[in-house]
Amino acid sequence: RVLLVESGGGSVQAGGPLKLTCAASGYGAGYLCMGWFRQAPGKEREAVATLYTETGRTRYADSLRGRFTISQGNARNTVVLQLDSAQPEDSGMYYCAADGFGDLACLPSRDYAYWGQGTQVTIAS
Repeated sequence: RVLLVESGGGSVQAGGPLKLTCAASGYGAGYLCMGWFRQAPGKEREAVATLYTETGRTRYADSLRGRFTISQGNARNTVVLQLDSAQPEDSGMYYCAADGFGDLACLPSRDYAYWGQGTQVTIAS
């Protein structure tokens, strides 16, 4: 079973940076497709970005492309999500997800088998 642990949420001033980290464990020696999703109050969950940990290839949701950056962390099967200038509409629960998809299938539109508990992000105006 894959365990995903998110960190880095909390309160951020509008215009300030946001950095979230997700660490996966329990997948043995394999590589993972890992992604970030978010859900604002009263809205459906939406994909932000994905990264395949073997190649580092990234993909972004069209609506959020250019605002977020997903990258590999220092440890294996760890990903980091960064936002340089957070806005109040970026508030919500941010979830890390993962699955065993290969590089070509590691897309924000896929359904992911493993999910973290989520981390709350509040952008104060």
